[in-house]
Amino acid sequence: MIQQQTLDFLKELVENNNREWFMANKERYDTARENMIDFTGRLIKLLHKFDPAVSEELDPKKCVMRIYRDIRFSKNKTPYKNNFGVSIPTSGTKLGGAEYYFHVQPGKSFIAGGYWMPEAAHLKAIRQEIDYNAHDLLSIINDPEFVKLFGDFRNQDKLKTLPRDYTADNENIELLKLKSFIVSCPLKDKDLLSDGGAEKVATICSKLYPLNVFLRNAIV
Repeated sequence: MIQQQTLDFLKELVENNNREWFMANKERYDTARENMIDFTGRLIKLLHKFDPAVSEELDPKKCVMRIYRDIRFSKNKTPYKNNFGVSIPTSGTKLGGAEYYFHVQPGKSFIAGGYWMPEAAHLKAIRQEIDYNAHDLLSIINDPEFVKLFGDFRNQDKLKTLPRDYTADNENIELLKLKSFIVSCPLKDKDLLSDGGAEKVATICSKLYPLNVFLRNAIV
């Protein structure tokens, strides 16, 4: 489970986002990060049970993202993120495809999945797959349980104009306009703090698994 002290550390970091406070609380950060690594290790094993593309050999330490912000080109100069992010790829050990994402932030935690902002070649392949096999995608994103958890798949980043090679009369043009193919589901703190927290996260991930399969198959 996620420990209460992990959430407490993140809460206090929001009010004390500076190097002096962080270094004075470095042991608390290390403990919180270890908690995230342990949780991620458990989660990887649970995801592998229904999605073999999540390798059991993944190093959970590499899945837990850095807390240090890149402030070089940002107006926000606070040095640390106020959350822990966990990125679990489904194609070997490298990112750049369909994945599961787990975000821990007091009161704002969530699970996400899919493919965020695919590179040009992958975007073209996904659009082609949608054009050829829209029924498969629609059966996933229109499923009542999917909609209840993740909302309307069409409501995300999309082109304001028509994508190249597609016309306005295409019955799936709103799906073809999409620039990202992701979904997310909020989590309550109590879900993470419970003994079955990892199982709860894995169960929700299993509901977006068919979407990841569709996206993976599109870019093979």
